[in-house]
Amino acid sequence: MSLVREQKIELPDMIAYAGATWDWHKLHYDAGYLRERGLDKPVVDGQVFGAYLAIALREWFGPDAVITVLSFRFKSLVFAGETIRCVGTVVREEAGTVDVDLRVEVVEGGRIAVAPASATLTLP
Repeated sequence: MSLVREQKIELPDMIAYAGATWDWHKLHYDAGYLRERGLDKPVVDGQVFGAYLAIALREWFGPDAVITVLSFRFKSLVFAGETIRCVGTVVREEAGTVDVDLRVEVVEGGRIAVAPASATLTLP
């Protein structure tokens, strides 16, 4: 079973996330700071990928599914305006528990943003 969810990450999304988490690092919004580092677009906060993976898992398995384990590792930067694709594959399902292999791809260019990643959920 393969699962897919796409999400375009715009600068207003990044600002809302920064406000919710109190993470105002200049890497995520300051054009001058970015230019000094050779970057032309704000970098998406890496921790937001945990949120996007959790959203995808809840959409795929329902609002009553409980995420008991979520693990992920960053592979490459994602920039404001890019679209990500959360991809999941069920690798084990037994006794009300499901294990899912996950990854996050950047649609533009096809690079992998997050991998390896995995989750375990308890289903209702």
